Amino acid sequence: MEQVIYDYTRQDASGASCTAHAWAKVPPRLTPEERDRAKERAKELLARHDAVLVAHYYVDGDIQDLALETGGCVADSLEMARFGRDHPAKTLVVAGVRFMGETAKILSPDKRVLMPDLDATCSLDLGCPPDEFAAFCDAHPDRKVVVYANTSAAVKARADWMVTSSCALAIVSHLKAQGEKILWAPDRHLGRYIQEQTGADMLMWNGACIVHDEFKGLELELLRKEHPGALVLVHPESPRSVVEQADVVGSTSQLLNAVISSEAKEFIVATDNGILHRMRQLAPGKTLLEAPTAGRSATCKSCAHCPWMAMNALQGVVACLETGVGEITVPEPTRSQALGCIERMLDFVARNPAAIAKPAQGFVPNVGAA
Repeated sequence: MEQVIYDYTRQDASGASCTAHAWAKVPPRLTPEERDRAKERAKELLARHDAVLVAHYYVDGDIQDLALETGGCVADSLEMARFGRDHPAKTLVVAGVRFMGETAKILSPDKRVLMPDLDATCSLDLGCPPDEFAAFCDAHPDRKVVVYANTSAAVKARADWMVTSSCALAIVSHLKAQGEKILWAPDRHLGRYIQEQTGADMLMWNGACIVHDEFKGLELELLRKEHPGALVLVHPESPRSVVEQADVVGSTSQLLNAVISSEAKEFIVATDNGILHRMRQLAPGKTLLEAPTAGRSATCKSCAHCPWMAMNALQGVVACLETGVGEITVPEPTRSQALGCIERMLDFVARNPAAIAKPAQGFVPNVGAA
C-alpha cells in the first residue's frame, strides 16, 4: 500500500524558536571546577526540594550522570513518562525538550515539573501546529488519530493514541488487526517505516526531525565499506535510504541494548550522538562510529545533535531549582484531553510487554525499552 502524505510541512521551524535561536542559547561549557560545583549544588537542591531528575539519552553527559547519581533516570521518552508518573517525588526536573515536560505534567498534574530551559523544543512539535492539525483530523473523521510523542499537548488532545518509537509498531499492528485506518503525525519517516512493516492504511502528516532527516544513505554506504565489520544501528526517524542499510532499527533504548547485548565490537550509530555517552558507559570495550549526516563538501561529517537538547545544561538544572524558572503548565481542558491517549499507550505497554521486546530487524534477542 502506498503511503499518503498530508502536506503541512513546517520544516523551517521559523519564528522565535528557530534552530539558530536554539544554538545561540546553548550555555557556555563549564570548566571542570565549575562543573563539579554545579553538580554538587544541583544534588543539594534536588534533595532539598524533594525533586528527581529525569533525563533523555540525548542531553549532555553531565546531566545524564547527575540523574543516575541522584536516583533519577536516563531513558527514552516512554520510560521517562513511566518513571515520572510513578516516582514519589513532589518535583520532576525534566532534562530534554518541551513535549517531554508537558507529558510529565499531563501524567502528574499535582507535581511541579521544571525544565532547565523552556525554549528547548523539537522540530517535529514545531512542524505540527495544533490548529492545522485539528483541521487535518476534522477532514478525516473515519481514521484513528495516532501521534508520536514528539508533539504538543494540544496535538495530543486531538489524538486517540500516543506512541513512542519503542511501541509504535506494536500499537499500529494492534489497530490494523482491529480493522482501523490511521491518521499519523508528525514524522513521515517513522510513519513510512511503520506502514511498510505493518501494511496498515496510514495517512501521513509531512514532518521530520532535523537531526535524523540529515543522515545520508550514500555517505553511510561509504562508511560501511570503510568498516565492513560494523553493525549499523538506525533510529526509524531516519530516511529510507539509511533504514534500509540497518542491522537493527529501533528506539534509543533498543539501540542501546543492541550495543550492550551484541558480541560485535564496532557499531555505526544513526541517531542523535548524545546517546553515545551512555553507550560508552554500558559497553566500554566497543567502538562507536557516528553515522554521517553530510557530504564531503560540508563543514562537518556528522553533526547529529539536536540544538534544543544542547540547551540543557547543569546551570539550567541549578537555576530552575533555585528560582522555580522553567516551570511547565498544561491548562485544562487540554491536559485532561491529552491524558487519554498517553494512558492508552501506557496501559497497552503494561498489558503487552513482549510486544516491544523485539528488535525490528537483526540479531539481538529481546531488545526492548530500558
